[in-house]
Amino acid sequence: MKFGKEFKKQKVPEWIDAYMDYSGLKQILREIMLHKLSRQPPTPLRAIKQKLKLHRTFSGLHAKSRDFVSQGDIEDQVIDVEALPRDGSGHFYRTNFLRQSEEGGEIEEMFFEKLDQELNKVNKFYKDKVEAVMSEAAELNKQMDALIALRIKVDTKNASPDNATAVPLRTSTRTLELTGGPEVSEVTTANCSSDCKEEENKCGDHSLEILEHVKINNTLETPRSTLKGVFKDSKDDELRFRKEELRKVEGQLRVVFIEFYQKLRLLKNYSFMNLAAFSKIMKKYDKITSTRASRSYMKIVDNSYLGSSDDVTSLLEKVETTFINHFSNSNRKDGMKSLRPKEKKERHGVTFLSGFFSGCSIALLIAVILRIEARDLMDKKEGASYLVNIFPLYSLFAYAILHMLMYAADIYFWRCYRVNYPFILGFKQGTVLSYREVFLLSTGLAVLALSSFLANLHLDMGSRTEHYRKLTELVPLFSITIVIVIIFCPFDIIYRSSRLFFIKSATHCFCAPLYKVTLPDFLLADNITSQVQAIRSIELYICYYGLGESSQRQSKCHTHGIYNAFYFIVAIVPFWLRFLQCLRRLCEEKDAVHGWNGLKYLLIIIAVLIRTAFELKKGTTWFVLALASSAVAVAMSTYWDIVMDWGLLRRKSKNTYLRDNLVISNKSVYFAAMVLNIVLRVAWMQLVIEFNLHSLQKMAITTIISCLEVFRRGIWNFFRLENEHLNNVGKYRAFKSVPLPFSYNDEETEKDD
Repeated sequence: MKFGKEFKKQKVPEWIDAYMDYSGLKQILREIMLHKLSRQPPTPLRAIKQKLKLHRTFSGLHAKSRDFVSQGDIEDQVIDVEALPRDGSGHFYRTNFLRQSEEGGEIEEMFFEKLDQELNKVNKFYKDKVEAVMSEAAELNKQMDALIALRIKVDTKNASPDNATAVPLRTSTRTLELTGGPEVSEVTTANCSSDCKEEENKCGDHSLEILEHVKINNTLETPRSTLKGVFKDSKDDELRFRKEELRKVEGQLRVVFIEFYQKLRLLKNYSFMNLAAFSKIMKKYDKITSTRASRSYMKIVDNSYLGSSDDVTSLLEKVETTFINHFSNSNRKDGMKSLRPKEKKERHGVTFLSGFFSGCSIALLIAVILRIEARDLMDKKEGASYLVNIFPLYSLFAYAILHMLMYAADIYFWRCYRVNYPFILGFKQGTVLSYREVFLLSTGLAVLALSSFLANLHLDMGSRTEHYRKLTELVPLFSITIVIVIIFCPFDIIYRSSRLFFIKSATHCFCAPLYKVTLPDFLLADNITSQVQAIRSIELYICYYGLGESSQRQSKCHTHGIYNAFYFIVAIVPFWLRFLQCLRRLCEEKDAVHGWNGLKYLLIIIAVLIRTAFELKKGTTWFVLALASSAVAVAMSTYWDIVMDWGLLRRKSKNTYLRDNLVISNKSVYFAAMVLNIVLRVAWMQLVIEFNLHSLQKMAITTIISCLEVFRRGIWNFFRLENEHLNNVGKYRAFKSVPLPFSYNDEETEKDD
C-alpha cells in the first residue's frame, strides 16, 4: 500500500484538518519534477527513462535513479532552518531556502514555506492536545485518591464485628501519579491486628481527610438521579460509604480510564503518522532534487515538541499500570483486553448467509404472490377481506425490514465517505455492526416473515386444514415471539452487545425525560416517529389475540372504545417522547433551539390527533382541520430537516445554498435529497385525503406511504450524521465526554477558613 493511502486511512476523521497536508506537498513536488523535466527537451528514449523515474519516485519505491548524483553533505547549502520562540509557547519554525536564484527555485521555496506551515500547525495542535490530557491526568489523580480512600473506608465500615480491630483491604492502595512525580503512600493488602492499631488509625485518618472534601456528582443520567436533582436534596451528594456506592464509582471510573486511554492512543498515532509523513515527503524531495536536505530538516522535526515529547508514551504506561492494578485485579490480560479491544473481522460466513437468505426471501416472495394469484384473493370479496385482516399483522415485519435495509445502506455510505458514525452513535470498539451484518439480519427477518405469511396462506386456504384454523391464528404470534425472544436473549449469541445497546437506547427513549438525552437516544426516537403504522400493528396484535377472533378482527377492534383510545395514543407516543427529550435538553442546556424543536413536535402531535380523529369519525370539518394542521406540521418539519438537521440552505456558504463543508463532492446529490425530502414529506399528508377506494386498496396506499416515510428517514439519517460529523471535525471533537464520579470542594473549604 502506498504511504499516501495508508496515511489517509489512519487519520482520525475529526482531526483531518490538523494533519500534515501530505497530498498538497506532494502536488508541489510534482510541479518541481515537471519543471526539471521541461528544462531540456528530452529525446524519446530519455523521456521514457524520466517517466519511469517519476513513477518510481511517487510510488514510494526506494530504488535510486541512475541520474542521481551523490553530492555529499551539502544540506547546509540548500536550506537553513530556524527555530524562533513564540510567546513562551514553544517554537516557530522557518526555513530559508538558499538556492532561490536558481531556475525553478521559487517553486522549491514555496515547498518549504508550505512545509513550515504544516510543521508549525501540527506541532501546535499536538502540544495543545497533550497539555489538555495532562490536565485531565491531574484530575484523574484526584479521582483515584478519592476512590482509594473510599475503598479503605468501606472496607473498614464493613469489617467483621467479631474482629473489630481488623481492617480488611481488598486491594493495594498503591497508585501511580499520572502526571509524574512520586508515588503516593502504599497500604498493602492485610488484616491489621491489635499490634498495628496505630498504623490502622493513620490509614483511617488519611482516608477521612480526603473524603471530607469529596462529594458524589449527581450526573442526572438515571431516573433516580434525575428525581434527586429535581428535589435538590443536598444530602444526596454526600458519601454514604456503602458497597453499592463503591461499585457504582468503580464502574464510572473504569469507563473514564478506558476513554482516557483511547485519547492517548489517538494522540500517539497522530504523532507517529505525522513524523512518518514528514520523513517520507523529505525523502521524495531529496530524490527529485538530488540533494540531502532531509537530514537537516528532520533534525528540526525530531527536536520539535511533536518528535521529542514522550509525555503521551509515559502516560500510556502509567494508565495501563493503574487500570490493571485497580480495575482488573492485577490481571494484565483482562486489563489490556478492556483497554485495547480487538476490532471485529469480516467473516465470509456473513456474506454467504446474506446471499443465501436474500435468495430465499426472493423465492418466498414469488411464492406468496403466486399463491395469492392462484386463489384469486384480490378479485374475490372474501379473499380481499381476508388479506385486509391478515396483512396488517405482517406489515410490522415489512416496516422493520425496510428500516434495517436503509440502515445497512447508510452504514455503507458512511464508510465510503469516512463519516465516523461509531463515535457519533457511541458504539464500543469491537462491537460495531458492518453493513453486511445488518443486511444479514434484515434478510433473515424477511425469511421468517415471508415463511410465516406463506404458511398462513397455505393453512387458511387449504380444505384439509379447516380443523386447525385456531392453530393457524397463532402463526403471526409465533413469528413475533421468536423476534422478541432473540432481542431479549441474555446469551452471547446473535450480536448480543448490539442488542443490549438497542434495548438501552429504547429504554432511555420510552422513559424520557428521566434519562439524560444523548445523540443515540434522540436519533432512535426520531426513527421511531417514522414507524407509527408499525406501532399500530403492535396494538392490533394485542387486540386480536386478546379477543380471540380471526374474522373481521380489524373492524371489531374499532368497535371498542379502549382500542380507539389507544389508537390515538400510540400515534402520538413517538412524537410525545421526542417532545419530552427536547424539554429536557432545553432545561439542561438553556438553548432556545431545543424549545423550537419541541414546538415542532407539538405541532406534529396536534396534526396526528386531528388526522386520527378524521380517520375514525370522518366529516368535512375534520377533513379541513386535518389538512390544515398537517400542512403546518409538514412545512415546519421540512424546514427543520433541511436547515437545522442537515445544515443546508446557508446563504453565505461558499457552496451556493448548501454549507461550507461537504463530504460528497457531487453537489447535485444534496439538492436531490432536499427535493426528495420535500416530496416524501408532502406524501405523508396524503393519508388525510379521503379516497373512494376499497378497503384493500386503501390499506395498500397506507402501507406504501408508510414505507416511503421509512425510506425518507433512511435518507435523513445519512445527512443528519454527516452534518454531526462535520461539526465534530470543525471543533476537533474526537473524544466522548464521560462524567467523573467525584467532585472536590476545596474552594469552598478555603472560603470557610
